[in-house]
Amino acid sequence: MHCKLVGAPLQIGAGHLGCEMGPSALRTAGLRSALEDLGYRVTDLGNVTPTDFPELHHPNPAVHHLSEMVAWTGLLSDIAYRESADATPIFMGGDHAISAGTVAGLARRAATLGRPLFVLWLDAHSDFHTLETTQSGNLHGVPVAYFTGRSGFEGYLPLLPAPVDPARVCMIGIRSVDPAERKALVQTPITVHDMRMIDEHGVAVLLQAFLNRVVAENGLLHVSLDVDFLDPDIAPAVGTTVPGGATFREAHLVMEMLHDSALVTSLDLVELNPFLDERGRTAKLLVDLAASLMGRHVMDRPTRSF
Repeated sequence: MHCKLVGAPLQIGAGHLGCEMGPSALRTAGLRSALEDLGYRVTDLGNVTPTDFPELHHPNPAVHHLSEMVAWTGLLSDIAYRESADATPIFMGGDHAISAGTVAGLARRAATLGRPLFVLWLDAHSDFHTLETTQSGNLHGVPVAYFTGRSGFEGYLPLLPAPVDPARVCMIGIRSVDPAERKALVQTPITVHDMRMIDEHGVAVLLQAFLNRVVAENGLLHVSLDVDFLDPDIAPAVGTTVPGGATFREAHLVMEMLHDSALVTSLDLVELNPFLDERGRTAKLLVDLAASLMGRHVMDRPTRSF
């Protein structure tokens, strides 16, 4: 019943400025008080930032802010490993590049416990590029490829002591995948559920099948929630809006099922760009979703007008 909040105001991986304000927006929207109301002891570790930036360049001219990405990945990996020893860490981004570090550190923690780490990737994008394949150079598009051990990061990002088995990654909400990512994904055992799969089968069926696998292998479960998993009509504060995302009801169902499973041991909340928000509605929705994941019931939700 102990949560640790870690702010990671990283925005070098995205194409739009503003994600660095994400942690502050989540605090202002009441994340800490929402968790405390549910009975959790909450420690806010504040915002972290790296201080040592190596001088690095990549042959792909599109890649930018590589030195900063490497520094953030190493820092967040160490923090995730350390803070997951005795609490449920909640990492407040920042763009989705933070997950290269958070998941790497959590996988290392799981390995020390002799248990596998599973990752539920709630996102419109697969983020499965390497440094060679990215055309935009935006490094929020590489974390899954990195933490699953895909080649192409050697000599740049930190070596992985415990890569996540791709068979233990499930993506839900996918609806924007570049051709290079698609070609690479079909050669892996990563489970990819796009919005058509959700429409045909329902999100509950797809999620439950994944949760059953986590239980069967006695795994730890990390949830990485990108704002663009949600439909932009309900969550406009993201620089990578893709129409047709998860509805309010689908998103809360996912969170409530995750709570009922009692499997979640860590959480990312990423890509919140308050500069693009409408009176804080997206930040408040993310707080509500986090509260649902941590145990708030449907009848306990606050009434809000926008």
